[in-house]
Amino acid sequence: MQKLPNFSADTSRASDLSLPLYEVVKRQITEAIMMGKWPAGTVLPSEIALSQMFGVAVGTIRRALSDLTNEGLLSRRRKTGTVVTGRTPQHSLRFFFQYFRLHGLDGSLQNSTSEILSLEKREATAEEGAKLQLKVPTEVISFHRLRSVDGRPVMHEVLVLPAHLLPGFPERKEDIPALLYLYLLDRYGIRISAIREQIAATLATEDDARLLHLDLPNAVLTIDEVAYDQSAVPVLVASHRATTRSHRYVHEVQ
Repeated sequence: MQKLPNFSADTSRASDLSLPLYEVVKRQITEAIMMGKWPAGTVLPSEIALSQMFGVAVGTIRRALSDLTNEGLLSRRRKTGTVVTGRTPQHSLRFFFQYFRLHGLDGSLQNSTSEILSLEKREATAEEGAKLQLKVPTEVISFHRLRSVDGRPVMHEVLVLPAHLLPGFPERKEDIPALLYLYLLDRYGIRISAIREQIAATLATEDDARLLHLDLPNAVLTIDEVAYDQSAVPVLVASHRATTRSHRYVHEVQ
């Protein structure tokens, strides 16, 4: 049996966002599964033990586990209990609090890790201001992130967000959470509800070669993204540059 990480449901934050407690519990369990803290085969404690762990009622735990079982992340076994299946749904963004569209050549979902290379507060460029519908000059938070799968770098990206939407955002790159979309939702109530992308292929730069361990000349996939919140307001712009030597970009429309 795998050792479970420690959790505590942030009930004050959930109250501020008018979120049901079972949703808070669901998100923490889902995050643990997505980040590999609860790998396939992990047997969860009893509902009573989980209620004590999260500081919520047994009925709240039961609702969260029921939803996650219906979504395929968990299964109920009569003699064993509640088990992580490893069958993370791949068809809907609402199941993913990490946004990562690169899949293995066999179509398998990839569990990526991230490293923040740099973090800064600065004035938005004219292009960023236009995409984010900001009046320039306006301060933005910008960070450069490297994504890896099985220890191999596969994508690097620059993400830019309006600073006025994110009071108290981490000032140290080490403190930026790996699951940014989940953090935006839980900390600020910003739900990423739509994404617009422009995709192209281009020659790798020297920075691409250094970060992605490529020989030159080579090609990279570029994805220019604008993400919108639940009110259709742009809240994030990003530029992703990826190698597809062992991965494919997967886009599914429902």
